[in-house]
Amino acid sequence: MPEPQNLLGGLIEILERRENLASVVPAEGGDVGLTAEIGSIEYDSRRVTAGSLFVAIPGTRQDGHAYVPEAVAAGARAVIVERPLVDVAVPQVVVRAARPALATAAAWFHDFPSRRLGIVGITGTDGKTTTSFLVRAMLDVAGRPCGLTGTVTTIAGGRPFGGPSRATTPEAPELQAALAAMLDAGDAFAVVESTSHGLALDRVGEIAYDVAVITNLTHEHLEFHGTHDAYRAAKRRLFEALAPGERNPEKGWGKTGVVNLDDRWAPEFMEATTRAGARLVGYGRHPDADVRLLALRQDADALRLEVATPRWRGPVTLHLAGQFNAHNALAALATAEALGLDPDAARRGLEGVERVPGRMERVPTRLPFTVVVDYAHTPNALELVLDDLAPVAESGGGGLVAVFGSAGERDVVKRRVMGHVAGERCRLVVVTDEDPRGEDRDRILDEIARGAEEAGRVRDHDLLLIADRATAIRAALERARPGDVVVLAGKGHESTIEMADGPHPWNERAEVEAAIAELEGRR
Repeated sequence: MPEPQNLLGGLIEILERRENLASVVPAEGGDVGLTAEIGSIEYDSRRVTAGSLFVAIPGTRQDGHAYVPEAVAAGARAVIVERPLVDVAVPQVVVRAARPALATAAAWFHDFPSRRLGIVGITGTDGKTTTSFLVRAMLDVAGRPCGLTGTVTTIAGGRPFGGPSRATTPEAPELQAALAAMLDAGDAFAVVESTSHGLALDRVGEIAYDVAVITNLTHEHLEFHGTHDAYRAAKRRLFEALAPGERNPEKGWGKTGVVNLDDRWAPEFMEATTRAGARLVGYGRHPDADVRLLALRQDADALRLEVATPRWRGPVTLHLAGQFNAHNALAALATAEALGLDPDAARRGLEGVERVPGRMERVPTRLPFTVVVDYAHTPNALELVLDDLAPVAESGGGGLVAVFGSAGERDVVKRRVMGHVAGERCRLVVVTDEDPRGEDRDRILDEIARGAEEAGRVRDHDLLLIADRATAIRAALERARPGDVVVLAGKGHESTIEMADGPHPWNERAEVEAAIAELEGRR
């Protein structure tokens, strides 16, 4: 016999407890299939095999209900739907909302792995990935093996798990499978990058968060959320998830909200933490911060912080470029306080992180200027990166050169803002593709360029519009002067550029290295 969580009746009972179940429609001529064995949870009919449970997700472009016949023909043993369908020869579990039901089904299928892991959820507009790497490093050094799932990679048992994905927060079945793999591999904790999309779409539903971390909140994803109020509300769901729920009582740590007190929206997240009945740990330069930055110095090799916490005070060294990473380090240290990690282990964990893929990565070159690859793709992130690198350029007698774009079919308001940010700070702005998708790529570039023109840049002089990213990179490097810092922003670690006809392979660092080699060979 299969384990109880693999019997349809067990899931139906849980959906009833969640008040998400509307009814069960039996198959024609049969019972409701409560003893049916379930082999997998699928939301894509193309992945259904014999024994799958198919969840029909209504979407903006396609409705999963239209693919129920295809799923049944492929062997689905039952389907979860939001409305009963006719001529369906398997049991239909009718729910009020399919997305939370998908999350429940996925967690149920894997026996709710997050209840047996310590879960650190990290959200925010910027800094999620770096903070995730820092937290994982601290936990590992403290003797608490930690998995990770997020923008750059998924790690279980210290090794990569699964294939690459463009979604920072994967859909619930993939996410729950990753958590189960971490548990099986001996991990005690998991760090989960929890995006606004993942929170709003219930991808992280049924995750028993122990610590919720907010890095900051600026301008992003309004194409999806519509308003900044809705964007913030999605982020707050991570802190609302700290409310008591089903979990393993043997977990030896309480629930904590970790909030950046230097961010203007901090009060909202502090209030959400309090309403959930969780402990609050604030961090930042703010005088009320529990984990407080007292001093910061950046030299050629490291960031050197002086930090005060409720349990200790002292220096912390971070081998990452960019003063903005001080706040990511504070967020990680606040998480260490929430979990009671040994301070020395926390410091050693931070010091051991020498790079985060696609985040302020310097590309070696013999040319007389500096080249940096970064993932900055929001106005705030771009501003922070450029402001941080400006002194480097000035000290070398040069200026800033920025190569960046803005995603198609995404937030359009930020395009002009990013152009203005770069135009104010750079002697040369090169606007190029990021992920145009199905949008007119030239229109995207024009919208960004208007912001740069407002800041005084002139097209075809110190403002170039070059759609092809490889060509744009070469143009920027060819025009770079001694002492300049060339910043390639927006792609970072990503392995594809999304075009109208689908994803095209892309490796930003490799493309830059090839361009540098060509230029070095000509000089």
